[in-house]
Amino acid sequence: MNLEKLIRDIPDFPKPGIIFKDITPLLANSEALVYCADQLAALSPDRIKIDKVISIEARGFILGSMIAERLAAGFIPVRKKGKLPSEVISKSYGLEYGEDILEIHKDAIKPGDNILIHDDVLATGGTANAVCQLVTELGGNIVQCNFIMELGFLNGKEKLNCNVASLLSY
Repeated sequence: MNLEKLIRDIPDFPKPGIIFKDITPLLANSEALVYCADQLAALSPDRIKIDKVISIEARGFILGSMIAERLAAGFIPVRKKGKLPSEVISKSYGLEYGEDILEIHKDAIKPGDNILIHDDVLATGGTANAVCQLVTELGGNIVQCNFIMELGFLNGKEKLNCNVASLLSY
């Protein structure tokens, strides 16, 4: 299945000069959604049992929970500041236009848990790097970060100190 045909370019979003890669047509296609989840789960190294899949708000949640189901792993959401109800740890990270904060529940990861981090797009790597720092702080072992697509020209992979896999690369 050609997933690239189901990702549309939206020019000048969220600001002039940016071409946004929109995955909503892929998500709306049931066959593509299942295929994408299967392929993302297959990117996980066979030799290592994944204990938890961590996904990043909000688009990462969609396929992250499906990947967790396929890997018989737990699912952990990482959310923006103030969205999780229990005790959290936080990490701020830079954006092109400022800063934001991500949070995870303190009890979400046990020391030594094998973690797969999933998000829809690897761009500059700031968001994924912040999540990696949260996982490391809680004692998790990052097995891999995986993405539907990587925008290679932004060099986000260079910010991540782990295995990185994606289905598509631009």
